[in-house]
Amino acid sequence: MTQRKTCLIKVVSHGDIEQHPEHTVLQALEAQRLDVHYHCREGFCGACRTRLLSGEVDYVIEPLAYINDDEILPCCCRAVTDIELELA
Repeated sequence: MTQRKTCLIKVVSHGDIEQHPEHTVLQALEAQRLDVHYHCREGFCGACRTRLLSGEVDYVIEPLAYINDDEILPCCCRAVTDIELELA
């Protein structure tokens, strides 16, 4: 079993954040006290929809909410590579 690595999350206008391999992107953002709007934490509502500028994520739970090709749901994904986000 391959161990997940720590990835860097670059947030436009907020700086860089490290994501613990077991945490979602939302948990990493919250740990840095960044305000991200969310409701369900399971990919149902889409309230946390965030623009992904670069990098790759993997979904822990397959989202049901509609997202565009350049968006992610931080509540239910983890960074696979270093990523860059633009928070609303």
